[in-house]
Amino acid sequence: MLIVGIAGGTGSGKTTVVNRLLEVFPNGEVVVIPQDSYYKDNGHIPVEERQKINFDHPDSLEFSLLISHLRQLRKGHSIKMPVYSYLTCLRSKETITIKPARVVIVEGILILADPGLRNILDIKVFVDADADDRLGRVIQRDIVERGRSVLKVLERYHDTVKPSHLQFIEPSKRYADIIIPGGGENQVGIEVLISIIEKHLPRKKSKRNA
Repeated sequence: MLIVGIAGGTGSGKTTVVNRLLEVFPNGEVVVIPQDSYYKDNGHIPVEERQKINFDHPDSLEFSLLISHLRQLRKGHSIKMPVYSYLTCLRSKETITIKPARVVIVEGILILADPGLRNILDIKVFVDADADDRLGRVIQRDIVERGRSVLKVLERYHDTVKPSHLQFIEPSKRYADIIIPGGGENQVGIEVLISIIEKHLPRKKSKRNA
């Protein structure tokens, strides 16, 4: 099993990179574990206080559970991945069963910020993008997916997203084996990543080589 970590700032294009990998490699060969599934359950916090949670801070994540799940997958065991809702800031009672695969992609803004998680990753990737481009994607995503107004998105960006990016996410780039500048639009960078993964999986060919 090859565990690939794909990090980068909010709105950097990580999802685009992940989707490209899913297009290239055969069905069932790759599973994706989003960091967002491992945000801590906040049922003990009043509803009005949950909206103030800084989701860009490492303390908001249950890294220990994510690490435990990756270890279980590596041993060949299935896991029950949590389901998290940004609307309620709670974990659902439902879970998603994830079975072991030849390639496990862990995707999220803070996955290179935790030493324990970094040690499990076989390939560490950082998707880099211009701050203005990232902000544009954040505004679009948060309005559509998280029901926030433009004013709320900008307020959150300046209060928590930008400071946390500078404090935790940007510095984690130093731990990356591969940096893809320009985000998901950098096709050459994505092709390089695909080639590296293929070299670690010599026994089977990807769709593009079939």
